[in-house]
Amino acid sequence: MEIRHSYDTKKCILILYAFAFLIYILIGFMPAGATDYKVSARISIPSIDLMSDVTELQLDGRKLNTPDTIVGSYSDATNKTLLIGHSSTVFYKLDETNVGDVVWYNGHGYEIKEKVTLLKSEINMNKILKSEDVDTLVIMTCAGEELDNQDATHRLILTAKAV
Repeated sequence: MEIRHSYDTKKCILILYAFAFLIYILIGFMPAGATDYKVSARISIPSIDLMSDVTELQLDGRKLNTPDTIVGSYSDATNKTLLIGHSSTVFYKLDETNVGDVVWYNGHGYEIKEKVTLLKSEINMNKILKSEDVDTLVIMTCAGEELDNQDATHRLILTAKAV
């Protein structure tokens, strides 16, 4: 009498897919580079379905290095936080926001009060980083024509005040 092992091919394929999906969820689902940063906060803008981790940034000389796939924060003034991110990744829909939209940052609500696009050369970082009387977020990303060095000619800047 011969004993034959019978394997259900469909079952094996389903088990392999389930195992691959589990690996994808546990490891592969995170955007490349996302684990390179220490998460210090979260940002959400419901009107554009944005949710992202936020990492604190430090000045490198006179420059802030923008994270690849999440939002970076910098604050050196009272009641003012600058949030930056790439328009090609985390802030790809930021231009769809409107004055009056709500931004949730670290569990607190902020209302967008101003939305402007400026030439990069017209931006006054001292003004952007200046202290405020009320909690204020300044959210900035690239806009305008793309340049060769992963930069752009303009900046989209949102100013949001605590509600």
